[in-house]
This record gives sequence, structure tokens and C-alpha cells, in this order.
Amino acid sequence: MTLKLGFIGTGGVAKAHIANLAAIEGAEITAFCDLQLERAEAAAREWSDAKAYSAIVDMLDDRKLDAAFVCLPPMAHGEAERALIERGIPFMVEKPLGVDNELPRQLAAQIAEKGLITSVGYQWRYIQSLDEAKQFLDSSRIGMSLGCWLGSMPKVPWWRVQHLSGGQFVEQTTHITDLLRYLCGEVIEVYAAYGHRIMHELEEGTDVADVGTVTMKLANGSVATISNTCLIPAGHQTGLNVYTDQGVLEVKANGSRVIRTKEDASAHFAITQNPRLFEDTSFLDAVRTGDQSLIKSSYADSLKTHEVTVAANMSAATGKPVKL
Repeated sequence: MTLKLGFIGTGGVAKAHIANLAAIEGAEITAFCDLQLERAEAAAREWSDAKAYSAIVDMLDDRKLDAAFVCLPPMAHGEAERALIERGIPFMVEKPLGVDNELPRQLAAQIAEKGLITSVGYQWRYIQSLDEAKQFLDSSRIGMSLGCWLGSMPKVPWWRVQHLSGGQFVEQTTHITDLLRYLCGEVIEVYAAYGHRIMHELEEGTDVADVGTVTMKLANGSVATISNTCLIPAGHQTGLNVYTDQGVLEVKANGSRVIRTKEDASAHFAITQNPRLFEDTSFLDAVRTGDQSLIKSSYADSLKTHEVTVAANMSAATGKPVKL
């Protein structure tokens, strides 16, 4: 069964999905929409039957789509999701779901009412070795987790503006927060401290924090700390370590390993070359079959991750812990 697909947004993350779809049998992109029409036209030229649009409604009215990919910056969410929900079109949407809780909660309720198939771009969940990792954690007692996203500031202008991106913890470190939830369970309280150290002096218009640490309490009694920075010249380290009575689980962007002994510390990571490919394949399989259990990150579940990251922003702003 060939699926007719459309893209709303044609930036960098969209290109990663498009490359995957070109390798998936039965996936045909027939429509691209972007506010910059020339970008949509450039993308459409790579597919034989694709058309370009600058308005979402025009695309959806003109093309009969089986599913859509929403690849928009945080502040641009809303119109696309509402149009797709109204028409009953399944969609995959990139994280984060927005810059605050209001819109994502509204959309989650509408999606649930429709029973619509959705997927959210938390590709870390599709690291194949995590199935084994979860089995390890099920047989262990988790004490604490340490996560980080330590790198440089993305160069897209909206990223450095708090009300447009939500800041680093919402826009970027959400991946580590989601991985923590996926592996260790629900977060029930957060306390955050952010700082504005350097980047507001180097990059005009920057008002996002460039360092931050968030301490979390989880429902299972364990604790976690996730730290991030965007002020170093290049990417340094990203991932999550889970410390248990049976050893340590280490997870990086495309692999994981379990360390039980000193010798294990030099063991290789079990690598998944392209977790996003498995994410895209799982979404399309769900659209074909109607079986939503194939999707590891639905909109409803991803909303819980988003709420944790927004709570961290609230805590940093008020200086007080926030309960979820």
C-alpha cells in the first residue's frame, strides 16, 4: 500500500525525515508546504508527483493525504495540527510541541476525541538496544539518573529567543527528559536553576539561558539531574546514565550499554545507526495497520515530557520547586 504523504515545514529536521522516506517502500511524498514557497518548491522537485504550497489549507484541500509530517519551530505550532485534526489526517510532529502548555494540552484533547494516530519526534526511544536496557532496569532498583546536553547554540535566530523557542531545556534537552521518562517513569517534581553567562553578550537578541541544571523527583522514589549548556564552541556530550544496584545503564544518541563490572566500562555501545528511520517506519506502519502500539511516542505521552520541561522553566523563573 502506497501512502501519500505531505510535509509542513521543509527545514533541516524535515530533510532528515525526507531522506528516510525515500528509502521506505510505499512512501510517496506528494505535497510540501513552507512559508518560504521557494523552499517547498525545491523539495518538491525531488519527487515526481509532488507540488509546493505556501498555505497549509491550500495543500490539504488540494491533495488527498494519508498522513503528514509537521516539522515546524516551537512558536509555529497550532494551525497545522488543527487543520490535520479537523480532516482526520494522522500526523508525525517534531518536538517540542510548543513553547508552553496551553496549546499542546488543547491539541491533545482534540486528538484524543478524534482517536487520531500521532507520533512525536522523540527518536531516542527508537534506539533498538533500549528494549534490552529496559529489561535490565526492570530487574534492578534505580537509585538516580544523570543526564546532559552540552553543546553550542544553534544558529537559527528564533532558537535564542525565549518566547519563540522555549529555551534550551524545552527545545533541545527535552530529548533527555523524555528518555528519562521512558526508562525510569514519571517525574513528579522539578527544581531548576538557570543562568545567563555569555551568549547574550555574543549573539544579539539572545535572551535564553545558556546554562541550566534541573533536579527531579520521580514517582518510583529515584532522583535525577539533567544539565544543559549552549555556550561551548562545539558539541561535547549528550546522553543519560541510570545508576542502579545492578550496574549502570549508559545511553547516547544512537546506542546504549550496561556496565556491571569494571571490565564492562570498556565495552562497546550497541549502536542503532538511524533511530529516526525506525521512528518513521513505525509511524507509517501504524497508519497502514491502525495499530498505534507500534508508536513509542504518541502525542498524549509526549505531552507529559513537554509538561516536565515547561515546569523546569517555571521553577527557574520563580526559584521554587514545581510539582507535576
